[in-house]
Amino acid sequence: MPLMISSVTLNTAGVLLIAIVAVEWGGYYMLALARGRLAATPFQITFSRAGHAHAGVLVILALVGQLYVDAAGVSGVLGFVARDGIPLAAILMPAGFFLSSTGAGRTRPNALIWLLYAGTVSLGVGVVGLGVGLLTA
Repeated sequence: MPLMISSVTLNTAGVLLIAIVAVEWGGYYMLALARGRLAATPFQITFSRAGHAHAGVLVILALVGQLYVDAAGVSGVLGFVARDGIPLAAILMPAGFFLSSTGAGRTRPNALIWLLYAGTVSLGVGVVGLGVGLLTA
């Protein structure tokens, strides 16, 4: 039986695919850091690498998750959590890495590190929601 892709999945996937341009920009930024064209501390380089890696991986995971939600027919609150938790993490976690390391000469995260923790919670809730939805389908 062919998978019927919902309009919600199509819309979310469209946004996620367009968001890959932001991940590309992060790659360009990383290239500038690696070539020494931008001044950065080792901490900032490390957090930039982590932010870029998390962005790419989580966008792909979010795209795959959308299909699983549709395939298993997960709906209601569980469907909302499963469908939206991972994409939200794909925004929050990289933002936490990048924004908490901004500022000349920074060697420790600033107050925006809370975005990373919020993304961690969102990812955990999203993948557990999707897993439960798949196991109970």
